[in-house]
Amino acid sequence: MRNNSRLLIALQDLEIMIREMKDKSNARELEDMGFEISGLEELEKARSELAEQVSPSILNRYEKLAKRYKVAILPITGDKCLGCFVKLPTSFFSSSSADMLLTCENCGRLLYIP
Repeated sequence: MRNNSRLLIALQDLEIMIREMKDKSNARELEDMGFEISGLEELEKARSELAEQVSPSILNRYEKLAKRYKVAILPITGDKCLGCFVKLPTSFFSSSSADMLLTCENCGRLLYIP
C-alpha cells in the first residue's frame, strides 16, 4: 500500500473521531457510558498536520469525496467496491495496481488493495 493510501486512511479515521466528538447526542451517549470526551483540538491539529503530508491533488480529491460520502477511501475486498458494492473490473487486480490508489468507476470512491 502506498504512502498516500496510508495517510488518507489515517486522515479519514481522524475525521470520523472529530465528527463523533462534535455530534452532541453521540458525545452525550459516550459520556453516559463513562467515556471522557476531550482532545478535540489535538485531533484537529493532528488532522491538519497529516493533511499537509498528502499531495495536494490527492487531498483535494479525497476532501471532495469525504463531503459526499461518510467514507471516501475503502479497501477492496473480494472483487467489489465496499462503498457501492459494484463488481470491479479484473484490471484492478493486476500486479501493477497493487500499490496504486484506485478509483471506483461507479461511485468514484478511492480504493486500495490491502
